[in-house]
Amino acid sequence: MIESFVKDTLAQDVGRGDLYALVEPSVDAKADIIAKSDGIFAGQKYVDVLAELEGFEVVWGKKDGEAFKEHDILAIIRGDSHTVLKIERTLLNMVLHASSIATLTKKYAQIVEPYGVKLLDTRKTRPLLRVFEKYATRCGGAVNHRMGLDDSLMIKDTHLKTIKDLKSYITKAREQIPFTSKIEVEAETFKMAKEAFASGCDIVMCDNMTPSQIEEIVAYRDENFSHVLVEASGNISLETIESYAKSGVDAISCGSLIHQANWIDISMKMS
Repeated sequence: MIESFVKDTLAQDVGRGDLYALVEPSVDAKADIIAKSDGIFAGQKYVDVLAELEGFEVVWGKKDGEAFKEHDILAIIRGDSHTVLKIERTLLNMVLHASSIATLTKKYAQIVEPYGVKLLDTRKTRPLLRVFEKYATRCGGAVNHRMGLDDSLMIKDTHLKTIKDLKSYITKAREQIPFTSKIEVEAETFKMAKEAFASGCDIVMCDNMTPSQIEEIVAYRDENFSHVLVEASGNISLETIESYAKSGVDAISCGSLIHQANWIDISMKMS
């Protein structure tokens, strides 16, 4: 999957061929990938595949998940000039995109870490970039939530509109879905959460609730359904995530890890 993604990314940029390479023969080239701002590095796995496909050498200064500072050399690239200049934008785009997500994710992860709460990403990803973007959140310290509709059953408010008897539905679902798949039910009120706990699900997601509301639900869970996990979700930001982490939840999911990540500054310089 990584190889096909890298091939498609490069093909989009190269098109019918790099016009630069038509003019002169190639020469030996060396380039530095330089940080122009602080951040958390991500993209190594993808660049390694690009290097193997295109036949250039990468010497890593930083590895996936490691912090870097402005002016750090993240990697040194060696190869013929035609290749190095052909892959420049593809390499930078992958590293920039992934590192930007990892950098923001790390800020969230550092806040929740003291409370023993798992930070989760979501399916709010750019089309066809889910695997890449979720890889980037892992580099920043998050744990992947489900990758798609096929790896666990989440029953959201839209699904609940179609289900007459939640407990009966989940009983039937257990007979149909894979043995290892978990079932998660979304709840927007304390009443809905109680119904979800009683339904036989594995996880109750408290959606768009306040921390104090979730504390009530966690207390109810601890007393009556201690085996069920509780997740908080819904418009949780850097400013509010600590208050949710203090509520006693097992996990907090944040779409903003991906869709609110602003690009940091990384460039390539020939040396």
